[in-house]
Amino acid sequence: MSGAAVLYALIFLMVAFWSGNYIAGKIALREFSPLLLAGLRIGFAGVMMLPLYAWERVTKRPERPPQAGSLPHIVQLLLLGMLGVTLNQFFFIVGLSRTSVAHAAILIGLTPIQVLIIARLRGQERITARKAVGMAIALAGVAVLKAFEPASATGATWLGDFFIVLTGLCFALFTVFGKEVTQQYSTITMNTYAYVPGAVALLPLTLWEAARQPLAHVSAGAWLAAIYMALFPSVIAYLIYYHALAHMTASRVSAFSYLQPVFASIMGVAILGEHLGAPVIAGGVVILAGVYLAERG
Repeated sequence: MSGAAVLYALIFLMVAFWSGNYIAGKIALREFSPLLLAGLRIGFAGVMMLPLYAWERVTKRPERPPQAGSLPHIVQLLLLGMLGVTLNQFFFIVGLSRTSVAHAAILIGLTPIQVLIIARLRGQERITARKAVGMAIALAGVAVLKAFEPASATGATWLGDFFIVLTGLCFALFTVFGKEVTQQYSTITMNTYAYVPGAVALLPLTLWEAARQPLAHVSAGAWLAAIYMALFPSVIAYLIYYHALAHMTASRVSAFSYLQPVFASIMGVAILGEHLGAPVIAGGVVILAGVYLAERG
C-alpha cells in the first residue's frame, strides 16, 4: 500500500472514531451521569497520555521556548488545554445528554464559522463577501434545523444544542488563541497538559458523582463506551489529525470533517434508532453548504 493510501486510510479512521464518539457517548449516558462521564473520559485520557508524554521526552528534541513577553509556557499550555480539550469535552457530554446525535454532529460543523469570526475579531482573518454569504447560509440552516421539527421527534432540546455550540466555541477559541503555541509544542505535549490537569481539577466532582451512583451495576458496555471515548476520539484521532497536518494542507484535512455529520447521523439511526426527519436533513445540508462556502471564500 502506498504512503498516500495509508494516510487516507488513517484519516478515514480518524473521522470514523470522531463519528463513533457520538454513539459511544449516548450508550455511556444511559448508565453514567453527564458529569461523571465527563470526569471519567478526561481522567482515562490523561492516564493514557502520560506514557506517550514520557516517551516523547526521552526520544524527541525539546520544544522551543515561548517568545519573550509571553505568559510562562506552562500557564499557556494549561489555559489552552483547559479551554480546547477539558471544557470542550465537558460541554460536549452535557450537550449530548440533552440532544440527538444528528443535531450534535451538525452543530459541531459550525466550528469553522466560529473560528472565522473570532479570527476576524483578532485581526487574523478578513471576512470577504463570499465568506459572509456562507456564514448567513449556515445560520439559516440552524434556523431550519430548530424551527421545523418538534423536540419530541428527535429528543433534541434548545439547552442541549446550546451546550454543543459551546463545545465548538471552546475549540474555536483554542484554535485562534493557540495558533502560536501549537507551533511550539507537539500534540502529545498539548494533550497531556490538557487532560492531566483537567482530570485533577475534575477529580473532586468525579468522586462525588461516583459516590452517588451504583457503579457496581454499570454494564460492561457502558464502561467500554467510556473507554472508547477516552482512547479513540480523544487520543488516537488527535494523533492522526496532527500526523495528517504534517503531510497535507489544513484545508484538505478539514475537508474530511464534512463526513463526520453524515457518518454520525447514519450511525445514530442504525445503532440507536434515532429519528432523522426532513428538517434535520435539510438543516444539515444547508449548514454544511454554508460552512463550505465560508471556508472557501
